[in-house]
Amino acid sequence: MSSPPAVSTSSSTPQASFSLWRIAVPAFGPSLLFGIGEGAILPIVPLTARELGASVPMAALVMALIGIGSLLNNIPASMITMRWGERWAIVAAGAWSALGMALCVWTSHLGLFALGCFMVGMSQAVYNLARQSYMSEAVPVEYRARALSTLGGVMRIGMFIGPFLAAGAVHFFGLMAAYVLGIVAVAGAAILGARIPDLELPPAPPGQAAPPGQAAPARPTIVSTLRDHRRVFLTLGIAVTLVSAVRASRQAVIPLWADHLALAPSVASLIYGMAGGIDMLVFYPAGKVMDQKGRRWVAVPSMLIMGLAMLLMPLTTGAATLLVAALAIGFGNGIGIGSGMIMTLGADHSPRHGRAHFLGVWRLMSDIGASCGPALLSFLAGSLSLAAGIAVTGGLAFAAAGVLAHWIPRRTPGHEA
Repeated sequence: MSSPPAVSTSSSTPQASFSLWRIAVPAFGPSLLFGIGEGAILPIVPLTARELGASVPMAALVMALIGIGSLLNNIPASMITMRWGERWAIVAAGAWSALGMALCVWTSHLGLFALGCFMVGMSQAVYNLARQSYMSEAVPVEYRARALSTLGGVMRIGMFIGPFLAAGAVHFFGLMAAYVLGIVAVAGAAILGARIPDLELPPAPPGQAAPPGQAAPARPTIVSTLRDHRRVFLTLGIAVTLVSAVRASRQAVIPLWADHLALAPSVASLIYGMAGGIDMLVFYPAGKVMDQKGRRWVAVPSMLIMGLAMLLMPLTTGAATLLVAALAIGFGNGIGIGSGMIMTLGADHSPRHGRAHFLGVWRLMSDIGASCGPALLSFLAGSLSLAAGIAVTGGLAFAAAGVLAHWIPRRTPGHEA
């Protein structure tokens, strides 16, 4: 199979010569298939663990191993991407995920099943970093937010479709059919990823070219990346950690508060689903606003809306008022985090040389926030009350809005903010 033609990474690419539609299949197709694959198995993992003899807490831990695998492998993912390039990292992530799912299918041992889930999480880290790094290079800065918001939106659409396809497969062929569907989807993502055009390496930055007779400058490392970009990590990086904590917590506050109000599970599911629908509908318009008006126009309102909705949620008394708060949370998440805000800010501040290392640290900070947010909510709900935990999460959203407003540059790449 011949290699696809290289894509120029020049940031001066004329807007008139670029179209997101032209790269839609190779760039967004793997995300859709990867999302379908993961969405197909996620609802089935705890059920399979229970069938293999796990207790309820152990089944929850096995499910958590997917997220833990992603968290622990952000830095190794950056090394893989720097070593092999974005295209082959995407291919390797699809293949590794397929192997992990295959292990889940063909083992009857709970420990090996847990290992397969951890492998799926590892592949998440590699795939998410490689796709972000690729799009950050391949797309002109004038289209960056739209491209990254579409990338994240397509992945979420895939994860929305996956459980429905898996439900049909499980109904006709049994529980393991969900994993077979997942294997087919992620293997398809790897095959399609192999057709992604290679990136042309940018020239060395001014002043870094080696003088005649001297060795070339050292390649960026994780340590040098942390040192050179510590100011960004200690400012916007902290904001990203807060944003991710709020985003992860939102998935728990809606069903938990619905249960507190003694709503029927079907009603709680409907409210949660409607909030998710709003989230998926607004990712592209929000990305366009970020490109045309600036990152602040979306990032700050997103956190303010989510913060206000969470502060008001403990005041809701029934399904109607909870639905209003949930829709506000979904809208706030959709225009911000759901529109690729974290990925876009990471791409804006990442260096062209050593981009994968920067994004590896960036994604690690995001995943730390996503892990700590629900843990903080659980601690506060247990020690104080659920209402207090939700209110504190809303306060974190306001804190994130303040940090974002202060540290997002007024001048965004490609236009005046």
